[in-house]
Amino acid sequence: MARLPKLQRFENEVASKYQIFNGIFMTLPFDKISNTGGLLPLFSQICRDGFDRGKNPAEIVEFFFDSYMREATQQEREQQLFRFIQYIERQVVLFDAIEDAAFATVQNLDGRGTLRSIKEEAQALQKEQELVNYLKELKIKPVLTAHPTQFYPGSVLGIINDLSAAVSKNDIKEVKLLLAQLGKTPFFKKEKPTPFDEATSLVWYLENIFYHAIGNIYDYVKSNLPNNIDFKNQLIEVGFWPGGDRDGNPFVTTQITLDVAHKLRSTIIKNYYRDLRKLSRRLTFSGVEQPLKKLEHQLYQAIEKRGTLNFTAQELQEKLRDIKETVDEKHNGLFADKLQSLINKIELFGLHFSALDIRQDSSIHELVFDDMFAFAKAKLPSNYLELPIEQRLNHLTTLTGKLQEEDFESENTRKTIGSIKAIKQIQELNGERACHRYIISNTQNVEHIVQAYAMLQLCGLHKPSVDVVPLFETVPDLKAAPDVMRQLYSNENYRNHVKRRGEQQHIMLGFSDGTKDGGYLMANWSIYKAKEALTAVSREHGIEVIFFDGRGGPPARGGGQTHEFYASMGSKIESKQIQLTVQGQTISSKFGTLESCQYNLEQLLSSGVSNAIYDSKANDFTDADSATMDELSQHSYDAYTAFKQHDKFLPYLEHMSTLKYYAKTNIGSRPSKRGGNSELRFKDLRAIPFVGSWSQLKQNVPGFYGVGTALEKMKNNGKWAAIEDLYTNSKFFRTLLNNSMMSLTKSFFGLTSYMKDDKEYGAFWTMIFEEYQRTKKLMLELSGMNELMENEPAGKASIMARENIVLPLLTIQQFALKRIQEMGDTNNDQREIYEKMVTRSLYGNINASRNSA
Repeated sequence: MARLPKLQRFENEVASKYQIFNGIFMTLPFDKISNTGGLLPLFSQICRDGFDRGKNPAEIVEFFFDSYMREATQQEREQQLFRFIQYIERQVVLFDAIEDAAFATVQNLDGRGTLRSIKEEAQALQKEQELVNYLKELKIKPVLTAHPTQFYPGSVLGIINDLSAAVSKNDIKEVKLLLAQLGKTPFFKKEKPTPFDEATSLVWYLENIFYHAIGNIYDYVKSNLPNNIDFKNQLIEVGFWPGGDRDGNPFVTTQITLDVAHKLRSTIIKNYYRDLRKLSRRLTFSGVEQPLKKLEHQLYQAIEKRGTLNFTAQELQEKLRDIKETVDEKHNGLFADKLQSLINKIELFGLHFSALDIRQDSSIHELVFDDMFAFAKAKLPSNYLELPIEQRLNHLTTLTGKLQEEDFESENTRKTIGSIKAIKQIQELNGERACHRYIISNTQNVEHIVQAYAMLQLCGLHKPSVDVVPLFETVPDLKAAPDVMRQLYSNENYRNHVKRRGEQQHIMLGFSDGTKDGGYLMANWSIYKAKEALTAVSREHGIEVIFFDGRGGPPARGGGQTHEFYASMGSKIESKQIQLTVQGQTISSKFGTLESCQYNLEQLLSSGVSNAIYDSKANDFTDADSATMDELSQHSYDAYTAFKQHDKFLPYLEHMSTLKYYAKTNIGSRPSKRGGNSELRFKDLRAIPFVGSWSQLKQNVPGFYGVGTALEKMKNNGKWAAIEDLYTNSKFFRTLLNNSMMSLTKSFFGLTSYMKDDKEYGAFWTMIFEEYQRTKKLMLELSGMNELMENEPAGKASIMARENIVLPLLTIQQFALKRIQEMGDTNNDQREIYEKMVTRSLYGNINASRNSA
């Protein structure tokens, strides 16, 4: 029987099922206003019709009330809007659950990009040995962060998981019960989560999803690839930021870092214990049963134990290998594959489960280092500050000490010393892999890196088994990065440190702040060029650079189809490791179920294989295409910079968007902006609320602004043929535009078209809308498509289904914002109600954007 097209599979398994189960959901009387479920479809239709007729959100809401709630009081009308918000955010959850349940059917789990297809392609091209050799070096590392790009609390995530299982079985009774539970489960918290709360939420994914998915992949590779007896590469590992990410988060303490490390160790031991329990039910043989029970007891006692354990990960593996040897020799190898699978998992996860990163901003380091400097002066020449930079670096890299927190009054200094000591303690308890990276946000010069290295040594980590990782974020910093690293590599003491770290240097590149700073095209191209230049500099010094990408959820933050980016890197970019941050809706949408997690990890593996073995040279830019990309990104940068410097840019965000409401959602532990200034400053804006606010407006500016102007300028300058060549030749450029198309697809300017008549912001809104139209028109012309995302019909169908669900929610949000704007500076109970309405409507809108990742 022929397999149905992907779009048809989506329509059958997701869209149709959603209509059925949503019909059930709408009949459940879980609130005090029993007719909410009946009124919402009417309100949704009025929203669609109203925007088609050019009505604004306030007119649409008032028309609904006049039509269906004419006799209702003002309070009853407001209550109804809040009930709509509750229903809609739960409709989003229902859609998520149905889409998760259908994942294996809609996607082809044996299709292109999966392990099976990788193996078959290698066989067809007679490159099996090349594949095996590459897999012995390749590493995939998704790093889970607590960045608040999704608002589901843990209780709701559990319901989604159970609901998906019930939908898969078409268990109507169970679905109704879970929908009723969903109706009564709060979606928001009155208090901010602590960093430990955030860590606990993400550990759920490690424990229930990643543990099994990564184990399955590793088992397959070790069992199905030829000549892999000596295969020892931990192919996939997971990184972890909650509890270690101090950048802008004053609530991360040394104790929380240690508590999170303990939570990770405790959880992985618990998983091993569960697997051993299952094995004990099968391995009931002489000479096997007792050693297994002894090991099981040993693990059980270690689950909650703090401090040093009486075994190592290696010792666990050795004991299990001894048991497996007995099974192989005396019991015909019965269930030996399950024993081997557990041995593999211990090899992968050790006693740490996930590698905990420490991160801090360079501006904090500078303050801290000045404080520490007073203690180091005795070891430095009196004219230190007048010395050339090379000599200063030599002195800094030789500093050692054993500084204590109590030696200092500054809280920042005490916290920094505490976090460095925590690294040492975690490594002693859980192994070196448990915590081995210190990341310096906002790295601008070589001293920022060397200061961090010196601080490690001053705090007692002599010759530290820690990777010092610069994070280059803004466009100027990305351009300066190769010279910074060349200067760093030229320092003999630091070069010896790199040698001790296996001749590897980790470098992080930030997409989110790059896009905020330089616009979509320039940010992505600057990162690509920085990777080429950093690879060249590192290779000159005999060093393997490991790139770690700070990617977010939507394309504007480096998201989109990330595996396509990694498949397009070319031979001039080091690609033996693929590392990227994963956050919020990206975690739940890409890695929220066993099937989706395994599929998307395999896609990342495939992208590395494809780029390194099959398409590496073909992905390299020609000189002509590189020059075209330079010119195009410069035009885009100029347009975005002029836009960013417009005198209405910040006021528009502050007064016409939801920017200031993010701080009220209590979705993340860290503050929503940097610095303590009451005045809004661009440099203080965090990328998440910045990008999120444009998304709430359905304008998605960071994902396309400047692209249309750049394409138009090239066309007007007679260079359209060069752009067409670039599009034909470069997989990277096509991926870039395809992801930008997603931002355009998710834009809806009808929602805010009323702003064009605003005396203060009308011209600014029109400028954004014209760039949207320009970008859409020229992208379609370049791609040869008749409509956006024509090449991804199923992906587009998913987006449009979600947009349809949240349209009433967006209407309510804009209605409330418009009322607040009309009130001016007036503060009263009515304003408070509308502000609460805006804040509450944030949840469903962001959650509905999960497939932007």
